[in-house]
Amino acid sequence: MSDALNRRIVLAARPNGKPTPDDFRLEEVPIPSPAEGQVLLGIRYLSLDPYMRGRMSAARSYAKPVELGAVMEGGTVGRVLATRHPDFAVGDIVLSHSGWQTHAVADGAALRKLDPDAAPVSTALGVLGMPGFTAYAGLLTIGKPKSGETVVVAAASGPVGSAVGQIARIHGARAVGIAGGADKCAFVRDLGFDDAIDHRAPDFAARLATACPNGIDVYFENVGGAVWDAVFPLLNEFARIPVCGLIAQYNATGDFPGPDRLPVVMRDVLSKSLTLRGFIQREFADQRPAFYRDMAGWIASGRLRYREDIVRGLENAPEAFIGLLEGRNFGKLVIEVSDN
Repeated sequence: MSDALNRRIVLAARPNGKPTPDDFRLEEVPIPSPAEGQVLLGIRYLSLDPYMRGRMSAARSYAKPVELGAVMEGGTVGRVLATRHPDFAVGDIVLSHSGWQTHAVADGAALRKLDPDAAPVSTALGVLGMPGFTAYAGLLTIGKPKSGETVVVAAASGPVGSAVGQIARIHGARAVGIAGGADKCAFVRDLGFDDAIDHRAPDFAARLATACPNGIDVYFENVGGAVWDAVFPLLNEFARIPVCGLIAQYNATGDFPGPDRLPVVMRDVLSKSLTLRGFIQREFADQRPAFYRDMAGWIASGRLRYREDIVRGLENAPEAFIGLLEGRNFGKLVIEVSDN
């Protein structure tokens, strides 16, 4: 394919259950030109995140779905190739929301300059970006971990969960991570978590209970499903549950199987004085300066570490995204669109 064209991946069909490669389409179109106040970007990195599954559906949600035939949305890091904005020069590296494509025009007001000397620029899509901020704001604003309390987080080897557990430890709490497979659990323990439990183990619920002898004070929910079923009986009085994601349910169709659990959940919400609060990270935008300061400091001091899973080639984004929803990634999933 020619470098003189913009390569982009658009939504070809709305998935029924799990997405398939046929739900995406790779296109070539002319490279756009920036208008006044805009810049032209060459995309270097594209972030793949679970929330994108919701954007593929027409169901009602907190944000509009991607239209059929439109570019799949996503956070990106790119280089300014041409500029009609006074604050940006050719060669600047910026954070944008340009989606699954090799080139994009963006309004200068919506961009954030990145310093390649301060940190690898890909981290602006992970530990120093939306996933890291989701962990920081959700845990500290809703979870409010206290010294000596037990914090449990699902998907603990991922970009959000791994940050949640480490931030909990920094604040003096015990951190118990839930992950899928021995390698991911070993990684979680290496990050400094007090314990890591494999949700694939046949005795998962019993192992989790053993790891939390004093119950659970904060549960950071990323998954739902069977993991929630094991966590729920262990919640202490006044436990706080930030609800960040429900990846186990994103591909579900029709009614959920099994008995209606709502009466039991609501009974314990009342009797245990539980705080159950869903959130979208943008609600806490005023905390971003503190996040950048704290997270950069923790990384520099070695108190917080991260892992990236980089897949090369825009054309591999659909398969990588499908794997993300199945838990095949290990760390923050990023597509290297270009190495230029």
